Amino acid sequence: MDDGYSGSQLLRPALEKLRDHVAASMIDRLYVHSPDRLARKFALQAILLEEIDKHGCEVISLNQDGLPDRPETKMLVQMQGMFAEYEREKILERTRRGRRHSASQGNVSLFGRAPYGYRYIKDPSVSKRATWQVDPCESEIVQLMFNLVGAQGYSQAAVCRELDTRGILTKTVKPRWNTSTVRDMLLNPAYYGEASYEKERVTQRKPGRIAKRGDPAIPRQEKVSIATDPSEQIMIPVPVLVSKKIFQEV
Repeated sequence: MDDGYSGSQLLRPALEKLRDHVAASMIDRLYVHSPDRLARKFALQAILLEEIDKHGCEVISLNQDGLPDRPETKMLVQMQGMFAEYEREKILERTRRGRRHSASQGNVSLFGRAPYGYRYIKDPSVSKRATWQVDPCESEIVQLMFNLVGAQGYSQAAVCRELDTRGILTKTVKPRWNTSTVRDMLLNPAYYGEASYEKERVTQRKPGRIAKRGDPAIPRQEKVSIATDPSEQIMIPVPVLVSKKIFQEV
């Protein structure tokens, strides 16, 4: 099992182990549902199939069981790999454009949940449609946080201590707040009525980066999220908790 690692990259612990076993002649026959299960990209499939064949291991594709071992069969495998990669990219592009169109229509369902201060309410009359409603208790805490920083000059750490002292729980019902949570809230434009969609985009991970302490040596995903330019973001109107003037001051 790849345990969450993307099939669009070769550097996956389970695949590395399989390749080592094949190279050591520990496996003479490998069963796969289809070659695109080895790798999502056709070029990577070709590399793996050639490498496995070179070590004398036979790859048996279950969705092609019974087909003769002829050049036509190999061509069929290659074509299926190309079409699988093409279809994957098309689905991703359709999904991306569909979500952006939905955001332009003011659909907050794209966020999946509401930030602290709001309630996520699904509309039973409209499929996949939801709204954010102001939570009377949590919204007061949000306004308190902006007041502590903007009017009284509290630091993020001081805000955390104040909330802990008052026994206020986090969104996940934890008794202690941390500065990163407070910072993210104070920088969230949704509180002055503009929820930002696509604040981040996925891009290729830069090679040669040393893993952080506690992280796996081999990253699970070959792509990472980076902040987008404000011009690329879509603003969705939501209920206002603080004025834009106070937000900008904070």
